[in-house]
Amino acid sequence: MKLDLYINEANDYARDIRVPVLHPHVAIIHYDEAGEIRHTMNRIECYGIFLQREFPENLTYGIGTYHDGDGSLLAFAPGQVGGKRDDGTRRQYHGWVLLFDPVFIHSTEIERRMKDYHFFSYNSNEALFLNTEEKDTLSGLMSNIRAELMSAENGDDVQDDIVRDYIRLILDYCNRFYARQFKEMTAGNSDILARFQQVLTDYYEKGRQRTDGLPSVKYCASELCLSPGYFGDIVRGALGESPKDYIRGFVIHRAKNLILSGRSIAQVADELGFEYSQHFTRMFKNTTGQTPKQFLAELSGRSTSGRLLTQGRKKAERYEEKRKQ
Repeated sequence: MKLDLYINEANDYARDIRVPVLHPHVAIIHYDEAGEIRHTMNRIECYGIFLQREFPENLTYGIGTYHDGDGSLLAFAPGQVGGKRDDGTRRQYHGWVLLFDPVFIHSTEIERRMKDYHFFSYNSNEALFLNTEEKDTLSGLMSNIRAELMSAENGDDVQDDIVRDYIRLILDYCNRFYARQFKEMTAGNSDILARFQQVLTDYYEKGRQRTDGLPSVKYCASELCLSPGYFGDIVRGALGESPKDYIRGFVIHRAKNLILSGRSIAQVADELGFEYSQHFTRMFKNTTGQTPKQFLAELSGRSTSGRLLTQGRKKAERYEEKRKQ
Protein backbone atom coordinates (compact mmCIF):
# COMPACT_ATOMS: atom_id res chain seq x y z
CA MET A 1 0.00 0.00 0.00
CA LYS A 2 1.47 3.35 -1.05
CA LEU A 3 1.57 5.98 1.68
CA ASP A 4 1.32 9.76 1.41
CA LEU A 5 2.30 10.68 4.95
CA TYR A 6 4.25 9.12 7.81
CA ILE A 7 2.91 10.47 11.08
CA ASN A 8 5.91 9.59 13.24
CA GLU A 9 4.85 12.07 15.90
CA ALA A 10 1.58 13.81 16.67
CA ASN A 11 2.51 17.15 15.14
CA ASP A 12 3.48 15.70 11.75
CA TYR A 13 -0.22 15.73 10.87
CA ALA A 14 -0.71 19.25 12.26
CA ARG A 15 2.13 20.52 10.10
CA ASP A 16 0.83 18.70 7.01
CA ILE A 17 -2.56 20.41 7.16
CA ARG A 18 -0.96 23.67 8.35
CA VAL A 19 -2.57 24.19 11.72
CA PRO A 20 -0.77 25.59 14.79
CA VAL A 21 1.52 23.33 16.82
CA LEU A 22 0.54 23.85 20.45
CA HIS A 23 2.55 21.17 22.29
CA PRO A 24 5.64 19.06 21.50
CA HIS A 25 3.79 15.77 21.96
CA VAL A 26 0.08 16.59 21.59
CA ALA A 27 -1.83 17.82 18.55
CA ILE A 28 -5.40 19.06 18.92
CA ILE A 29 -7.10 20.05 15.67
CA HIS A 30 -10.52 21.59 15.08
CA TYR A 31 -11.37 20.66 11.51
CA ASP A 32 -14.03 23.35 11.30
CA GLU A 33 -11.29 26.02 11.49
CA ALA A 34 -8.67 24.20 9.42
CA GLY A 35 -10.26 24.93 6.05
CA GLU A 36 -10.12 22.52 3.16
CA ILE A 37 -7.45 19.84 3.47
CA ARG A 38 -6.00 17.19 1.21
CA HIS A 39 -6.54 13.46 1.66
CA THR A 40 -3.59 11.35 2.79
CA MET A 41 -2.92 7.66 3.31
CA ASN A 42 -1.05 7.58 6.61
CA ARG A 43 1.11 5.33 8.70
CA ILE A 44 0.52 6.45 12.25
CA GLU A 45 3.09 6.01 15.02
CA CYS A 46 1.11 7.82 17.71
CA TYR A 47 -2.34 7.50 19.28
CA GLY A 48 -5.20 9.20 17.49
CA ILE A 49 -8.88 9.94 18.14
CA PHE A 50 -10.83 11.24 15.14
CA LEU A 51 -14.23 12.65 16.13
CA GLN A 52 -15.86 13.78 12.89
CA ARG A 53 -19.22 14.63 11.44
CA GLU A 54 -18.12 13.05 8.17
CA PHE A 55 -15.23 10.93 6.93
CA PRO A 56 -13.82 10.53 3.40
CA GLU A 57 -15.67 7.98 1.31
CA ASN A 58 -13.94 4.57 1.23
CA LEU A 59 -11.56 5.53 4.00
CA THR A 60 -9.00 2.79 4.67
CA TYR A 61 -9.00 1.88 8.35
CA GLY A 62 -7.22 -1.21 9.68
CA ILE A 63 -8.07 -4.22 7.52
CA GLY A 64 -11.19 -2.75 5.98
CA THR A 65 -12.85 0.24 4.39
CA TYR A 66 -14.97 2.68 6.32
CA HIS A 67 -17.91 4.59 4.86
CA ASP A 68 -19.40 7.92 5.90
CA GLY A 69 -21.04 8.04 9.30
CA ASP A 70 -22.79 10.93 11.01
CA GLY A 71 -21.19 11.75 14.33
CA SER A 72 -18.78 8.84 14.62
CA LEU A 73 -15.36 8.21 16.11
CA LEU A 74 -12.35 6.22 14.92
CA ALA A 75 -9.28 5.43 17.03
CA PHE A 76 -5.74 4.66 15.89
CA ALA A 77 -2.81 3.12 17.74
CA PRO A 78 0.90 3.24 16.82
CA GLY A 79 1.74 1.08 13.80
CA GLN A 80 -1.67 1.30 12.14
CA VAL A 81 -2.40 2.51 8.62
CA GLY A 82 -5.41 4.59 7.66
CA GLY A 83 -6.71 7.38 5.48
CA LYS A 84 -7.38 7.92 1.81
CA ARG A 85 -4.88 8.33 -1.01
CA ASP A 86 -4.19 11.88 -2.12
CA ASP A 87 -6.20 12.24 -5.33
CA GLY A 88 -5.64 15.95 -5.73
CA THR A 89 -8.96 17.01 -4.22
CA ARG A 90 -9.44 19.06 -1.06
CA ARG A 91 -12.39 18.95 1.31
CA GLN A 92 -13.71 20.75 4.36
CA TYR A 93 -14.31 18.45 7.33
CA HIS A 94 -15.98 19.09 10.67
CA GLY A 95 -15.04 17.76 14.06
CA TRP A 96 -11.94 17.21 16.15
CA VAL A 97 -8.67 15.28 16.01
CA LEU A 98 -6.60 14.44 19.07
CA LEU A 99 -3.14 12.95 18.53
CA PHE A 100 -0.63 12.20 21.29
CA ASP A 101 2.77 10.53 21.28
CA PRO A 102 3.43 7.38 23.33
CA VAL A 103 6.22 9.23 25.18
CA PHE A 104 3.65 11.70 26.54
CA ILE A 105 1.86 8.96 28.49
CA HIS A 106 4.95 6.89 29.37
CA SER A 107 4.90 5.65 32.98
CA THR A 108 1.52 7.27 33.61
CA GLU A 109 -1.87 5.87 34.61
CA ILE A 110 -3.00 6.17 30.98
CA GLU A 111 -0.20 3.90 29.78
CA ARG A 112 -0.98 1.38 32.50
CA ARG A 113 -4.62 1.31 31.41
CA MET A 114 -4.13 1.26 27.63
CA LYS A 115 -4.93 -2.47 27.58
CA ASP A 116 -8.44 -1.58 28.80
CA TYR A 117 -9.10 0.69 25.82
CA HIS A 118 -9.91 -2.05 23.34
CA PHE A 119 -11.26 0.36 20.75
CA PHE A 120 -7.72 1.11 19.56
CA SER A 121 -7.67 -2.37 17.98
CA TYR A 122 -11.16 -2.42 16.46
CA ASN A 123 -11.86 -2.85 12.77
CA SER A 124 -13.40 -0.37 10.38
CA ASN A 125 -16.91 -1.76 10.76
CA GLU A 126 -16.69 -1.21 14.52
CA ALA A 127 -16.54 2.58 14.74
CA LEU A 128 -18.23 4.31 17.67
CA PHE A 129 -21.48 5.93 16.57
CA LEU A 130 -22.30 8.78 18.92
CA ASN A 131 -25.58 10.37 19.87
CA THR A 132 -25.78 14.16 20.17
CA GLU A 133 -25.10 14.25 23.91
CA GLU A 134 -22.06 11.97 23.61
CA LYS A 135 -20.67 13.96 20.72
CA ASP A 136 -21.07 17.19 22.69
CA THR A 137 -19.30 15.65 25.70
CA LEU A 138 -16.24 14.60 23.70
CA SER A 139 -16.18 17.82 21.67
CA GLY A 140 -16.22 19.79 24.93
CA LEU A 141 -13.23 17.89 26.27
CA MET A 142 -11.33 18.38 23.02
CA SER A 143 -12.08 22.10 23.20
CA ASN A 144 -10.82 22.22 26.79
CA ILE A 145 -7.53 20.62 25.75
CA ARG A 146 -7.04 23.22 23.04
CA ALA A 147 -7.91 26.09 25.40
CA GLU A 148 -5.39 24.79 27.94
CA LEU A 149 -2.64 24.46 25.33
CA MET A 150 -3.35 27.91 23.84
CA SER A 151 -2.82 29.58 27.21
CA ALA A 152 0.82 30.59 27.00
CA GLU A 153 1.13 31.20 30.74
CA ASN A 154 0.16 27.56 31.40
CA GLY A 155 3.19 25.98 29.70
CA ASP A 156 4.45 23.98 32.68
CA ASP A 157 4.39 20.49 34.18
CA VAL A 158 0.97 21.17 35.68
CA GLN A 159 -0.36 21.81 32.18
CA ASP A 160 0.86 18.40 31.03
CA ASP A 161 -0.91 16.75 33.97
CA ILE A 162 -4.12 18.60 33.13
CA VAL A 163 -3.93 17.56 29.46
CA ARG A 164 -3.28 13.94 30.45
CA ASP A 165 -6.33 14.06 32.72
CA TYR A 166 -8.45 15.31 29.82
CA ILE A 167 -7.09 12.55 27.57
CA ARG A 168 -7.91 9.92 30.18
CA LEU A 169 -11.42 11.34 30.50
CA ILE A 170 -11.89 11.12 26.75
CA LEU A 171 -10.70 7.50 26.70
CA ASP A 172 -12.91 6.57 29.65
CA TYR A 173 -15.91 8.20 28.01
CA CYS A 174 -15.17 6.26 24.82
CA ASN A 175 -15.28 3.07 26.88
CA ARG A 176 -18.63 4.12 28.36
CA PHE A 177 -20.10 5.03 24.98
CA TYR A 178 -18.88 1.78 23.43
CA ALA A 179 -20.52 -0.10 26.30
CA ARG A 180 -23.78 1.66 25.43
CA GLN A 181 -23.32 0.66 21.80
CA PHE A 182 -22.65 -2.97 22.77
CA LYS A 183 -25.78 -3.02 24.93
CA GLU A 184 -27.94 -1.64 22.14
CA MET A 185 -26.37 -4.00 19.67
CA THR A 186 -27.06 -7.13 21.73
CA ALA A 187 -30.52 -5.97 22.81
CA GLY A 188 -31.62 -5.08 19.31
CA ASN A 189 -29.64 -7.69 17.48
CA SER A 190 -29.34 -10.91 19.46
CA ASP A 191 -28.65 -12.43 16.06
CA ILE A 192 -24.93 -12.04 16.79
CA LEU A 193 -25.11 -14.40 19.76
CA ALA A 194 -27.27 -16.86 17.83
CA ARG A 195 -24.75 -16.74 14.99
CA PHE A 196 -21.92 -17.33 17.48
CA GLN A 197 -23.66 -20.51 18.61
CA GLN A 198 -24.19 -21.53 14.99
CA VAL A 199 -20.53 -20.92 14.13
CA LEU A 200 -19.52 -23.34 16.89
CA THR A 201 -22.08 -25.93 15.80
CA ASP A 202 -21.01 -25.67 12.16
CA TYR A 203 -17.36 -25.96 13.19
CA TYR A 204 -17.96 -29.47 14.46
CA GLU A 205 -20.54 -30.36 11.83
CA LYS A 206 -17.96 -29.66 9.14
CA GLY A 207 -15.23 -31.53 11.02
CA ARG A 208 -12.87 -28.56 11.26
CA GLN A 209 -11.64 -29.84 14.62
CA ARG A 210 -9.91 -32.68 12.77
CA THR A 211 -7.46 -30.28 11.17
CA ASP A 212 -7.61 -27.11 13.27
CA GLY A 213 -8.23 -28.42 16.78
CA LEU A 214 -10.55 -26.58 19.16
CA PRO A 215 -12.47 -23.55 17.84
CA SER A 216 -10.73 -20.28 18.72
CA VAL A 217 -12.04 -16.82 19.53
CA LYS A 218 -10.17 -15.44 16.53
CA TYR A 219 -11.87 -17.94 14.20
CA CYS A 220 -15.36 -17.20 15.56
CA ALA A 221 -14.84 -13.45 15.38
CA SER A 222 -13.62 -13.75 11.79
CA GLU A 223 -16.68 -15.78 10.81
CA LEU A 224 -18.85 -13.00 12.24
CA CYS A 225 -16.79 -10.30 10.47
CA LEU A 226 -15.68 -8.75 13.77
CA SER A 227 -12.32 -8.13 15.36
CA PRO A 228 -11.54 -10.36 18.37
CA GLY A 229 -11.55 -7.36 20.71
CA TYR A 230 -14.92 -6.00 19.63
CA PHE A 231 -16.40 -9.50 19.54
CA GLY A 232 -15.14 -10.13 23.06
CA ASP A 233 -16.70 -6.94 24.38
CA ILE A 234 -20.07 -7.78 22.81
CA VAL A 235 -20.11 -11.28 24.33
CA ARG A 236 -18.98 -10.08 27.76
CA GLY A 237 -21.62 -7.35 27.73
CA ALA A 238 -24.40 -9.76 26.78
CA LEU A 239 -23.44 -12.92 28.64
CA GLY A 240 -21.14 -11.79 31.43
CA GLU A 241 -18.38 -14.13 30.28
CA SER A 242 -15.62 -14.05 27.70
CA PRO A 243 -15.93 -15.76 24.30
CA LYS A 244 -13.19 -18.15 25.41
CA ASP A 245 -15.24 -19.21 28.44
CA TYR A 246 -18.35 -19.59 26.30
CA ILE A 247 -16.47 -21.77 23.80
CA ARG A 248 -15.13 -23.87 26.66
CA GLY A 249 -18.67 -24.34 27.99
CA PHE A 250 -19.89 -25.35 24.53
CA VAL A 251 -17.09 -27.92 24.22
CA ILE A 252 -17.75 -29.35 27.69
CA HIS A 253 -21.47 -29.65 27.00
CA ARG A 254 -20.66 -31.51 23.81
CA ALA A 255 -18.19 -33.67 25.72
CA LYS A 256 -20.84 -34.72 28.24
CA ASN A 257 -23.15 -35.87 25.46
CA LEU A 258 -20.36 -37.88 23.87
CA ILE A 259 -19.45 -39.48 27.20
CA LEU A 260 -23.06 -40.45 27.77
CA SER A 261 -23.18 -42.03 24.33
CA GLY A 262 -20.68 -44.62 25.53
CA ARG A 263 -17.51 -43.34 23.84
CA SER A 264 -14.18 -43.73 25.59
CA ILE A 265 -12.31 -40.72 26.96
CA ALA A 266 -9.78 -40.98 24.13
CA GLN A 267 -12.56 -41.05 21.53
CA VAL A 268 -14.28 -38.04 23.06
CA ALA A 269 -11.03 -36.08 23.14
CA ASP A 270 -10.35 -36.94 19.51
CA GLU A 271 -13.85 -36.01 18.34
CA LEU A 272 -13.64 -32.65 20.09
CA GLY A 273 -10.30 -31.72 18.54
CA PHE A 274 -7.89 -32.30 21.41
CA GLU A 275 -4.45 -33.49 20.39
CA TYR A 276 -4.02 -35.42 23.64
CA SER A 277 -6.70 -36.91 25.89
CA GLN A 278 -4.84 -35.56 28.94
CA HIS A 279 -5.54 -32.02 27.72
CA PHE A 280 -9.24 -32.83 27.45
CA THR A 281 -9.30 -34.34 30.95
CA ARG A 282 -7.57 -31.25 32.36
CA MET A 283 -10.06 -28.85 30.72
CA PHE A 284 -13.01 -30.96 31.81
CA LYS A 285 -11.84 -31.02 35.43
CA ASN A 286 -10.97 -27.30 35.48
CA THR A 287 -14.44 -26.49 34.17
CA THR A 288 -16.63 -28.98 36.06
CA GLY A 289 -14.52 -29.86 39.08
CA GLN A 290 -14.57 -33.53 38.05
CA THR A 291 -12.62 -35.74 35.70
CA PRO A 292 -14.64 -37.33 32.87
CA LYS A 293 -14.50 -40.66 34.69
CA GLN A 294 -15.78 -39.10 37.92
CA PHE A 295 -18.59 -37.44 35.98
CA LEU A 296 -19.62 -40.77 34.47
CA ALA A 297 -19.32 -42.60 37.80
CA GLU A 298 -21.46 -40.01 39.57
CA LEU A 299 -24.22 -40.34 36.98
CA SER A 300 -24.10 -44.10 37.25
CA GLY A 301 -24.27 -43.92 41.03
CA ARG A 302 -27.31 -41.66 40.99
CA SER A 303 -29.31 -44.01 38.83
CA THR A 304 -31.12 -47.16 39.86
CA SER A 305 -29.73 -50.13 37.94
CA GLY A 306 -28.07 -47.65 35.58
CA ARG A 307 -31.38 -46.26 34.28
CA LEU A 308 -30.17 -42.66 34.19
CA LEU A 309 -27.03 -43.60 32.30
CA THR A 310 -28.98 -45.70 29.82
CA GLN A 311 -31.46 -42.91 29.22
CA GLY A 312 -28.64 -40.43 28.79
CA ARG A 313 -26.92 -42.66 26.27
CA LYS A 314 -30.11 -43.11 24.29
CA LYS A 315 -30.67 -39.37 24.28
CA ALA A 316 -27.14 -38.79 23.07
CA GLU A 317 -27.54 -41.44 20.38
CA ARG A 318 -30.72 -39.77 19.14
CA TYR A 319 -28.89 -36.47 19.11
CA GLU A 320 -26.05 -37.96 17.05
CA GLU A 321 -28.49 -39.59 14.59
CA LYS A 322 -30.36 -36.34 14.14
CA ARG A 323 -27.11 -34.45 13.66
CA LYS A 324 -26.01 -36.80 10.87
CA GLN A 325 -29.26 -36.48 8.95
